[in-house]
Amino acid sequence: MISITGLTKQYQGVTALEGLTLEIGEGEIFGLLGPNGAGKTTAIKILTTLAFPSQGTAHIAGFDVVRERRRLKPLIGVCPQEINLDRELTAYENLWFYGRLYGVSPLSQRINELLTWAQLEERSHHQVKEFSGGMQRRLLIARALLSRPRVLFLDEPTVGLDPQIRRQLWDMIRQLKAQGITLLLTTHYIEEAEMLCERVGILNRGRLIALDTPQALIAQVGGYVVETVDGFRRQYLLVQDRTQAYERAQQESDGVLIRQANLEDVFIQLTGERLSR
Repeated sequence: MISITGLTKQYQGVTALEGLTLEIGEGEIFGLLGPNGAGKTTAIKILTTLAFPSQGTAHIAGFDVVRERRRLKPLIGVCPQEINLDRELTAYENLWFYGRLYGVSPLSQRINELLTWAQLEERSHHQVKEFSGGMQRRLLIARALLSRPRVLFLDEPTVGLDPQIRRQLWDMIRQLKAQGITLLLTTHYIEEAEMLCERVGILNRGRLIALDTPQALIAQVGGYVVETVDGFRRQYLLVQDRTQAYERAQQESDGVLIRQANLEDVFIQLTGERLSR
């Protein structure tokens, strides 16, 4: 569904993205991770036709993101990180104006379908400024789905939401996958990437440095982590199995924690940084 070959972007001599090559299958939930400035936003801008690459090519559903932008746009939906809804308009009005821009027909039927799906039908004629953060996020996703896209880009879709609301949005994302929609999401929540994504790619300084399933990436760095306290700093040692973890823990006097490794440990191991939230 998404095919990227050697994608590179330079801004005034600075390389923001270098040689990105990637294939994302139809109906896949793919996570793009990386520290701030890693190139995630640049990649998303190119794929959503908001920026031109300096080199390389990218195709979505067979359409070139540069040469066939007009034909491509109805096939993609974008849910941005910032909530850019019109707060003075109602939920219905927000979708109506967006749907008119994309020529959605029959528009009223589609809007009602999406408001029901997003569990906002009872608030359809309420102004967005009255909505909670979770309701606004659901409306953003509904807006991105108006044109019945085949690919949906989700940029930090659950940022700032409490855990309960975040998990409700996870269920919505899984429903979209069940409908055959391809989803590419960026997130700073490691648990989110582990729970949702079939594969993840890790970008660092513009380059793709890891690509696999979350489970396979974790297995590469070690199955267990031994955490120890050195002064005021907590140190992390990755080991392959529980036996090695216990052997290492016995060398410490106190303040030892043994746990299973997770995707954030992989991220730190590869980039030397933690994902900021």
